[in-house]
Amino acid sequence: MTGLVALTGATGFLGQRLTPVLLARGWRVRALARRVPQGPPPPGLDWIQGDLADAGALAELARGAEAFVHLAGLIMARDLGAFLAANAQGAAAAAAAARGAGARLVHISSLAAREPHLSPYAASKRAGEDAARAAFGAGAVILRPPAVYGPGDRATLGLFQLAARSPILPCPADPDARLALIHADDAAAEIAEAVTAGGALALDGGVFALGGARPEGYGWSEIWSAALNAFSRRALVPPLPLSLIHAAGALADLGVAFTGRPSLFGRGKARELAHRDWSVAPEEMAPWQGRGQGQGPGRNRVAARPLDQGFAETARWYAEQGWL
Repeated sequence: MTGLVALTGATGFLGQRLTPVLLARGWRVRALARRVPQGPPPPGLDWIQGDLADAGALAELARGAEAFVHLAGLIMARDLGAFLAANAQGAAAAAAAARGAGARLVHISSLAAREPHLSPYAASKRAGEDAARAAFGAGAVILRPPAVYGPGDRATLGLFQLAARSPILPCPADPDARLALIHADDAAAEIAEAVTAGGALALDGGVFALGGARPEGYGWSEIWSAALNAFSRRALVPPLPLSLIHAAGALADLGVAFTGRPSLFGRGKARELAHRDWSVAPEEMAPWQGRGQGQGPGRNRVAARPLDQGFAETARWYAEQGWL
């Protein structure tokens, strides 16, 4: 066994991908969960029942850990206050527990934190980074994945539903806009590298983006093409005026105000979709990441899936599970 990793967010979409990767690399994993999954855990995994507001559970989670990976967070909330309670206050509590146990902290943020003015979600992810550094110190390692997709993801399900059915797939940004994407399995492998390689490199803090198969990103026409190919379909892909995107976001926010139920889409998400640059530059990437095949300061440890392959796998899973 390599050592012990404390993990929050293990029951979430990405956490369920990360846990088996860490176990396969020889780490023991102690994971925090409000509701511990039923059945015996796999060898090397132990559960701690509790949440980020439970200081005792966090202390027990971190005890004896070599590394602490903070992955828990919200991608959907009613307002900025709810986002901050989870993504900033939770980050501070996790970072304090990691520091108290003498563990290395790997804090999982989002590329959205690069543009905190765009949405409450983005603002809360930047606030979470600041809170983690304030509680842990400059040695915190912060990772910013771009948009994550893959089997089991509900956040990108709507994109695949449209690609499977709609004759028209609107482009929500100008033709020069770029969006980096990463498959959940590739993101999990990169986080595991942060734990393993980051420790070996004695990485002393920093903010790093994960680039996926193409860090420079994709245009929306390419994204829709990959989604359509996954279903062997064709469709029209006209540009959508940004004013319509913002209007739809405003209507979605009115629905949230009326029902009290949070939504993935709103004015903030509309601004994120309209943003032109969600690419990842080489200087943003971590020291262990390859910058293209055989290039950059480190070897290309994670053979990230090409978009067509990743989308085909995801579409097949959705179809098999009856989600489409």
